[in-house]
Amino acid sequence: MTGMKSAVRYGVAWIGAVAVAAVLGSIVQSQFSMAAIVSLGVEVTPAQWLGVTVRDLFGFAPVWALVVAAALLLAFPVAGLLARRAPDARMALYFLAGGVGVMCALVIMAAVLPVTPVAAARSPFGMALMALGGAVGGVAFARWTAARG
Repeated sequence: MTGMKSAVRYGVAWIGAVAVAAVLGSIVQSQFSMAAIVSLGVEVTPAQWLGVTVRDLFGFAPVWALVVAAALLLAFPVAGLLARRAPDARMALYFLAGGVGVMCALVIMAAVLPVTPVAAARSPFGMALMALGGAVGGVAFARWTAARG
């Protein structure tokens, strides 16, 4: 494969991985927000719950995608270097890179900003689920950039 074709394939795969992680993270964030509202005693219909989730895909997900994009841009080259030494671990390395990258982004944001900007990341379980979105994005990237043939 030529260098340009390879760069395009990796670029498209990175954009796809960011989209996967951002959508999953947005869905997680929405569920945590809605659960918090319900815990206050507010009745929420399934249609309202779904409506919030869908609206967050257009409101929160694009902003979250910027954070995820930066995290994966730093994490994936590290996974790629390690995968050259351990090709059989390639999928696991990208899974870890995506998850750790998102986790690091959340920790950095919590340390730098006066409030936790992602409500789901206020608990260890929520933070783990947000990181899992990054990990799934890592798997998607690994699959889409795997050697053909």
